[in-house]
Amino acid sequence: MRSRRIWSLLPAAMIALTASAAVADGAMRIYPPDAVLSPQRLERITDFFNNEVATGKISGAIVLIQRRGKQAYFKSFGKIDATTGEPMTPEAIFRIFSMTKPVTSVAAMLLVDDGKLKLDDPVSKYIPSFADAKVGVETKTENGDPVLKLVPLERPITIEDLLRQSAGIPYGFYGKSLVRSAYNNADLYVEGTDNAAVAEKIARLPLAEQPGTLWDYGHSLDVLARVIEVVSGKSLYAFEKERLFDPLGMKDTSYYVADPSQYRRIAEPLPSDSNFRTGNSRNPRVFSKWEPGTSGLLTTIGDYSRFAQMLLNGGELDGRRYLKPETFATMTANHIAPATGVKRGSYYFPGDGFGYGLGFGVRTEPGNATPPPPGSLGEIKWDGAGGTYFWVDRAQDMFVILMMQSPSEKGRIQPALKAMVYDALE
Repeated sequence: MRSRRIWSLLPAAMIALTASAAVADGAMRIYPPDAVLSPQRLERITDFFNNEVATGKISGAIVLIQRRGKQAYFKSFGKIDATTGEPMTPEAIFRIFSMTKPVTSVAAMLLVDDGKLKLDDPVSKYIPSFADAKVGVETKTENGDPVLKLVPLERPITIEDLLRQSAGIPYGFYGKSLVRSAYNNADLYVEGTDNAAVAEKIARLPLAEQPGTLWDYGHSLDVLARVIEVVSGKSLYAFEKERLFDPLGMKDTSYYVADPSQYRRIAEPLPSDSNFRTGNSRNPRVFSKWEPGTSGLLTTIGDYSRFAQMLLNGGELDGRRYLKPETFATMTANHIAPATGVKRGSYYFPGDGFGYGLGFGVRTEPGNATPPPPGSLGEIKWDGAGGTYFWVDRAQDMFVILMMQSPSEKGRIQPALKAMVYDALE
């Protein structure tokens, strides 16, 4: 059975960690690889999402559970657009926001595998203006007013820093500091911009901390997007289309919907729940030269399932290898303290029990919650501001994708779905 084969390929240290976690914290349930998903218990997911739609919490959703190469659960709920009444179908196109980041990360690692990019390369090798980057240290004047003091870098920002969110490049739309205010006021999203211009603007902004010291979620992968363009000689989307989207069969993945006849497929949140709170109001129906590495992709659940299955397979799909095994192992290893000395910041979005790899949250321990969140050690995951969510559980030969557009309800629905999936294992 393929699931047993994957279990056997897990590093011995990970299996030992799994066993010790179960012993040390009896509340963490560990499932054997031959556990089965109960169809009866899976119907709780159906009841849950039907109720979410019926009570007006969300417009619609799609849930896919793929296990051992087959669909264990795949259902659509509600409407693509509650205003038009268009019914939800698997053909719906979703804004995936930060679920763009794993795609950008994989694209960069393709260039690493090509020998054209190295993780320890300084970013300034490809974008020279980053050689002059400074860190903004917040101090106070004699009268107590906050002011930024610019100090030199202790070492250059590297490609690895961009991938693991340790470059000191934050977002400006959450948190309070002078550096974040500078990003918020930089007008990075100005109409007509492109990846080159965005990277140059970021290079002139102060860093929030020294590179390689803190996980600080932000625009790192927007800079990486420009690095990919410089190295490949193509736009980010053109490179991803050539190396990922077309080979994987991701025919509906793009940065905007070009054909007006397909606008009806664009999933919309409820009118009362349309604030995505990202500072980026990209219109999926309008072309933009800017192809951000942090967000912006549009896709279907079918397309993203191809990407997720490739990850579940360790970087391979349908006989084609996209990532070398050692590259995939590097991407899915924990790169946060104590592994590398990069500490967790105040806003640590991977959450309880998770480290961070190169583009994904990585489950490293049961966590501090009682009981611990369900799942398996070694799981990789990420989500998006609009409510989309995916995780890959190689120990169970399974991935799960949730597609919906509900920024205000995602924090409640995502963990509820995960709990129902693992409760169905027996």
